[in-house]
Amino acid sequence: MKRRKIRVLALVLTAAMTISGCGATAASGSGGGESAAKEKEDGKYTIGFSNCSQDTPFFANMTPIIQDYAKTKDVEVITLNADNDVSKQNKDIQDLLARGIDALIINPVNEDGPSAGIEACNNAEVPVITVDKNVNKGNTAWVGRDNKEMGRLVGERLIEQLGGDGATGTILEIQGTAGSTTMMNRRDGFHEAIDKVPGLKIVQSSYCDYDRSKAIPATQDLLQANKDVVAIFGHNDDMAMGAAQVCKEQNQDTVLVCGVDGLMEAVLKIKEGGYDCTASNDPVLLGQTAVDTALKVLNGEEVDEFVDAGTVVIDKSNVEEYADPDLDFATMVK
Repeated sequence: MKRRKIRVLALVLTAAMTISGCGATAASGSGGGESAAKEKEDGKYTIGFSNCSQDTPFFANMTPIIQDYAKTKDVEVITLNADNDVSKQNKDIQDLLARGIDALIINPVNEDGPSAGIEACNNAEVPVITVDKNVNKGNTAWVGRDNKEMGRLVGERLIEQLGGDGATGTILEIQGTAGSTTMMNRRDGFHEAIDKVPGLKIVQSSYCDYDRSKAIPATQDLLQANKDVVAIFGHNDDMAMGAAQVCKEQNQDTVLVCGVDGLMEAVLKIKEGGYDCTASNDPVLLGQTAVDTALKVLNGEEVDEFVDAGTVVIDKSNVEEYADPDLDFATMVK
């Protein structure tokens, strides 16, 4: 597919009007004079990556994964970090557009937040590929995972480990970020499984934002308030590992701990004992698939609106296949 010409002047005007809320769109046509940028002499694609933050191991790994894989495809990647700030993410996208990107890969701060930046991409005919989290509108494709299914799979495996349909007791749920679709889907899938067992009750924590340092005191409070705890489920492994630490400190050795993401620290803990299962959310496969999807769109190929990168439950039965201390996360790339 012939590479689109980026109209730098039109983009700058669009950015200013979009941020000010006037609702105007870029003018049609290629523009004239110096406002129409020339196609790059090397013919290489440039992809912009706007990451929501670097404050968890998963998000921090996403940037180098996308950069390194893109190099193998002879693609340049320009990356910016939004620091969990929606306003900054919108401005970052405008910056990437002004720098002449051909496609945008974005891990959004939230589903609604980066709407101004995405609208500017739409006006400039720059395709938008969301990765990990999705947005409500404006993207060409979403590369992610079925988080509800991941929560359900962990719940079902936990029921097996607790003895099946006759299991009884309280399960503590360490919650992620309020309002996040990822959080709600992992929660709902887990509840869908656990609610089928009448003897099990779920007690939820306050929102801990996927942050271990917040999950630790939340777990301490919940363990003090509930004396029949049989298991703990964290919306990610980082928080669940904090919960496992609390259980060890309080000699709660019989409490089963599980999470989501396939954090290698958790996988190795499964191997040695002290952690029970996790659902893989391999950032390597996710990032690589996002780059491949962006290139397919740029080359005129059809892609699905949702590209599922898949998952697998990791526990004692298969942990040897995924345990690798040289990695930060268990990978499904073989």
